[in-house]
Amino acid sequence: MKVVLSIAGSDSSGGAGIQADLKTFEAFGVFGTTAITVLTAQNTTGVHDIYTVEPQFIQKQLQVIKEDFNIASIKIGMLFSNDIIEVVKDFIKDFDIPIVFDPVFISKAGSKLLSDDAIENMKTLLPFCTIATPNLFEAQEMFGYKKDDPKALKTIQTQPCKVVVKNHIQTINNHQRSVDILYTDTEIESFDTPYIDTSNTHGTGCSYSSAIAANLALGKTLEEAIKEAKKFIYLSVKNAPDIGAGKGPIAHKTGGEICHIKTN
Repeated sequence: MKVVLSIAGSDSSGGAGIQADLKTFEAFGVFGTTAITVLTAQNTTGVHDIYTVEPQFIQKQLQVIKEDFNIASIKIGMLFSNDIIEVVKDFIKDFDIPIVFDPVFISKAGSKLLSDDAIENMKTLLPFCTIATPNLFEAQEMFGYKKDDPKALKTIQTQPCKVVVKNHIQTINNHQRSVDILYTDTEIESFDTPYIDTSNTHGTGCSYSSAIAANLALGKTLEEAIKEAKKFIYLSVKNAPDIGAGKGPIAHKTGGEICHIKTN
């Protein structure tokens, strides 16, 4: 069985972060290991408090996982501080495996979750990553991203790793679609599914990046991994359990089952 490592924060409500990553890994038939960077007091209405894990303890978590497991891919999520970023960078720099970086620092509502200097420091992880998966706000902050601006597109296409920008809503053949756009140094490729107008989207970003990491661990190409992850998120949102007073979680198990995902 392939082993995937998630380096991310804990969500006490179970819908995002490490918890979402483990549910996604299970859905794709890979074994999930973790290094927890922050603990959150969180539910569907938002993050109410954050407790940062000491960088030395994060380093210890990473060390013992590396010593015991043959890691096939890595997913990086919420890092929160410069000290944590440096620990993670030192850990990943010598790996020659797929690394998926979800730069969790701006919420879908546009709220910043990191200081400006830490956001800038996050860019130093990119040379060691296979792909980054920012949402629109994060892509704009990191790369000056504007979908139809040639200068901005050149900037994002010349990054040290590939970038897929999430959450474009476009009308295609008179139907609204949720579109993610992959930028490489040579091409631009779109991946789309039907757009679902729902508040049950808690953890979609975390689950998307971990689905890509799981599929890369299974030997799929990057394009195949993104396509499978996009389908998985669509089905998981479509079948969301509709629980909680705010943005509800998605249905990882059901989404995986409908995708006809087979365990290895």
